[in-house]
Amino acid sequence: MGKNRRKKRSKKDADKPSAAKSDAPAKPQAKKSSGSLADKLRARLAGGRFRSLNEALYTNDGEENFRRFQAEPELAEAYHRGFREQARGWPRNPLDDVIAQLQALPSRAVVADMGCGDARLAAELRGRHDVRSFDLVATAPGVIACNIERTPLENGECDVVVFCLALMGPSLWRFVGEAFRVLKPGGLLKVVEVRSRFEDASIGEFVAGCRSAGFDLAKPYDASNRMFVAFDFQKSSRRPSKTDPAFAFRACVYKKR
Repeated sequence: MGKNRRKKRSKKDADKPSAAKSDAPAKPQAKKSSGSLADKLRARLAGGRFRSLNEALYTNDGEENFRRFQAEPELAEAYHRGFREQARGWPRNPLDDVIAQLQALPSRAVVADMGCGDARLAAELRGRHDVRSFDLVATAPGVIACNIERTPLENGECDVVVFCLALMGPSLWRFVGEAFRVLKPGGLLKVVEVRSRFEDASIGEFVAGCRSAGFDLAKPYDASNRMFVAFDFQKSSRRPSKTDPAFAFRACVYKKR
């Protein structure tokens, strides 16, 4: 009986606000943007494709890479897209330094940009220098597709040869040998490489290898960028050794995810 008895509300209780549901429409819950999720997925897939292509470029020789990219030219765009994404996270893009240094040279120098990518060097120096751009696939106006072990340049045609993050794979010394062939006596060889690629061998060993290939350091190398090391070599009057130097860069191999 006591349980069924209705409890009277006191005046104090009557003054309390009612717990009845509000007639105001409930706010819809925020949904995760399907667009942002799709963008993240695309970026992850693109990153995986870039790592796979980069690993192949670092482990295959120049001729094999040239044949593959010529057979599938869409690989070049996938690679360059991934490269641009990587470059956004660098503290400083080493190509910016190369461009600034070349702008300071006397005008109308003939510059060979080996492994030019989207040919930004030529675009930035247009009107200042005569830049010849070479890569596995011509993805920008003016780029000549070739294996950079063998370019169509004449002997002694160039004042400067640039390898900015382009000494990839076991063809390293054939690339350097091509630079020696196309440079004028006393010509400038500019090399920029990832610092971590020197973990298996010292920078001094690389410099000694370049000396064996006919080049002397034009000035002390620059390791001020925490990710990259930059070198300026000058073509000497010495004949390059007929034997390739023992130095080899560490390949860029990624962990499987």
